[in-house]
Amino acid sequence: MTTARLALVSLLLVSLTACVNQTVKTSSVPPLERPAQAAPESALLDVGVLVFDPGLDDYDEDQQVYPEVRKAEARFMPRLLAEAMQNSGAWGAVRVVPSDRQAVDLLVRGRIVASDGETLELHITASDARGAEWLDKRYKANASKYAYAPSTRNSYDPFQAIYHLIANDLMRYQESLTLAQREDIRLVTELQFARSFSPEAFDGYLKANRKGVMEVRRLPAEGDPMLERIRSIRERDQLFVDTLQEHYGHFSGEMQVPYQEWRKMSYEEAIALQELQAESRRNLIAGGAAILAGIYAAGSSDRSSRAAGNVAIIGGGYLLKSGLEKRAEAQIHVAALEELGMSLEAEITPQVIELEDRTVMLSGNVEEQYAQWRELLADIYQAEVGLLEATPSTSNP
Repeated sequence: MTTARLALVSLLLVSLTACVNQTVKTSSVPPLERPAQAAPESALLDVGVLVFDPGLDDYDEDQQVYPEVRKAEARFMPRLLAEAMQNSGAWGAVRVVPSDRQAVDLLVRGRIVASDGETLELHITASDARGAEWLDKRYKANASKYAYAPSTRNSYDPFQAIYHLIANDLMRYQESLTLAQREDIRLVTELQFARSFSPEAFDGYLKANRKGVMEVRRLPAEGDPMLERIRSIRERDQLFVDTLQEHYGHFSGEMQVPYQEWRKMSYEEAIALQELQAESRRNLIAGGAAILAGIYAAGSSDRSSRAAGNVAIIGGGYLLKSGLEKRAEAQIHVAALEELGMSLEAEITPQVIELEDRTVMLSGNVEEQYAQWRELLADIYQAEVGLLEATPSTSNP
């Protein structure tokens, strides 16, 4: 290898160790779409946004995923989606629900695919009470560093665009349905709720068609006393879920400030980590190339080439050492993020429920408390039906 070639290698090393180009990604927030005309109350669909799947089942340990943060996000993000849908004016009640056992006209599920302050990716599915699929789509957005500026970060979420896009897609699907179809969905919801408490009495009212979509085959008689009991039980269930909204709202309020700070720092750490990893790779590649070139030149018969080769070996060793040090520095950033994530675990205190004849305490997390509540509702329903059946019918003499 000649001196000229070694000079070319040195020039290549300089170019490889040049400063990093940072790409700032932004995403505009689309406006919320609203229905073309207001629907009658009988056709307003109630929506349940299920607590998200945090996406921890199959994540790679090498990824920047922090379980404590993800579990908190899984409760925080559905609240933002529910608020966006409610603000569109296209729906009845939009609630965050802890279980898919909740009888709703439209159930929205979500899984967090990626979330690190810089990027958010969600997989959203939605289906109505009939079992008809409305949505199965991935949404991805990138936050700009300006989204975390004090002047803007309090006015909207850095990833508000995702929630508006989801709300708009669901609203467009609903607009494609006739009022009769929406009313049919509401009827299926009621009959499914009734069947979950009394399968024997309400099993024959619904049947799946060839596509697996539930259809109403017959209706209960007007004034059916068992259906009236079911409606009373369902009202209590909805009231309980309404109280859970206070919990989700309180949790979101408490989480807002530390979570936004974490996302801001996570964004900065993610950008810094990318720069460090890129610099580390360049230094390792450049160092390896320099050492190989130096070894080749050191064996040359030309004295100046051998001298230049020795310099290249020394320089390459320095670049390799620098690359390894950069990787160690990157791990410090990862440790800092993990420490931040440890502070975002969510707990729920026991709830005391006052009923007509007793006081019940529900304990555990939200999902466990809701499961206990459903069992309690089943007991209440059976007791009321038992009293109804035990009451003798009266007739005029």
